[in-house]
Amino acid sequence: MRTRREFLALAGVAGLAGLSPAIAGCGSGVLPAPDTAAPGFGQDASGVLRLWARSDTQTGTQAVVDAFHASQDRIRVELTPVLGAQYVTKLATAIRARAVPDLLAMNDIDTILFIVRDVFTDLTDLAAQLPGRDQLSPGQTALSTLDDRVFGLPFLADNSVLWYNSELFDRAGVDPASLTDLDGCLAAARAVRGLGGDTYGWSLPGNSSGIIGFVTQPHVWAAGTDVITGEVGQQRGDVEGNAALRSVLGFYRTMWSEDLLPRASFADAGTSWGSDFTAGRIGMLPGNYFAAVMGQPPEVAARTGVSLLPGPTGGVSFFTGGDNLCIPRGAQNASAAWEFVRFALDVAQQERLPEGGYFPVRADAATDRYREEFPLAVAPLEQIQTGYAPRTLSYNLLYNQPDSPYFEMFRRAVFDGDVDGAVAGAQGAYDRILEQAQR
Repeated sequence: MRTRREFLALAGVAGLAGLSPAIAGCGSGVLPAPDTAAPGFGQDASGVLRLWARSDTQTGTQAVVDAFHASQDRIRVELTPVLGAQYVTKLATAIRARAVPDLLAMNDIDTILFIVRDVFTDLTDLAAQLPGRDQLSPGQTALSTLDDRVFGLPFLADNSVLWYNSELFDRAGVDPASLTDLDGCLAAARAVRGLGGDTYGWSLPGNSSGIIGFVTQPHVWAAGTDVITGEVGQQRGDVEGNAALRSVLGFYRTMWSEDLLPRASFADAGTSWGSDFTAGRIGMLPGNYFAAVMGQPPEVAARTGVSLLPGPTGGVSFFTGGDNLCIPRGAQNASAAWEFVRFALDVAQQERLPEGGYFPVRADAATDRYREEFPLAVAPLEQIQTGYAPRTLSYNLLYNQPDSPYFEMFRRAVFDGDVDGAVAGAQGAYDRILEQAQR
């Protein structure tokens, strides 16, 4: 089974962004929507529930399925794992064949591709009745919302945060409270690097497009801006004049030029993402739960601290990656699907998600028991409103592909030192890609 680390490292290689023709021809809008207003919808359902899940988040999904089976005997979930790189194409094919599953746990970034083609069931009225609806991640919810209508709900979260090694910080005299802006992070990185040897202040796989987009964009969002501007269908790039973006690129350029990043960062494609941090050689690592915590021995967890990713002059943010649950139009057992959605969003299920390597999607999952058992999985829940991810039809082309403009801009600015040329080149590429997607 492919881990989230491997998936992000390989994102783009399989050509996710080249699937727009398949989506455009998927026959969207022709399948009937289930009657979600029917009496008893989502209650006491029975039969088989066909659920598709991304193979790279399968462990988290399987745990909830097992708990669902243990809670009742009316519905049996038939879980089908689908490779992340094949998910969009497989779904488009199923729609054309009029043979869709009953429920999808799909990459939240990709949900908008199908929402604009009227593929998913409108869940707005059902969502409004959910207990704890106001506790759900607003950033992840926004990725399945269009024109104030809700077509999916958050399920599990894969967030990027800032991990730090408290033992190295103590030796270097760094206070974690100083990680409130990029200047504070830079000063901390310098202090840790001053310990000498193969100890570095910061680490990231500089040759992985998926990871670079995942861990560096939140610095920009923390400043209250994005590299894309406008609503879906009328978007353009906000690159060349984006002061926050320039600050972020300058921050990483300084760390590279001052030898605060390991030299291996230049070629690191992310297949062993986080291993240098868990080995105790890195002061700070922007990454997810898998990269820094999952499967680590107690002594590693004991020296690991966490905060959110800061902006250039303050503020915090994190990438609201993960899966959303959507019910396709044409689902044969939509009532059972909604019953599963309600179950999956219960606090009792959400507070167990870190066992599979994921964060909950609702803030009130941070119960006293949760905080005691998963102290390193609390930070995003305490400031859940600061999470974000771009809602765009072109995410994979803009960020995940090896030749994506964000990735090329980052490498040119950080490793070559040409910040001006990097942002100028990226501006034209953003506008071209967005224009083509919105025709």
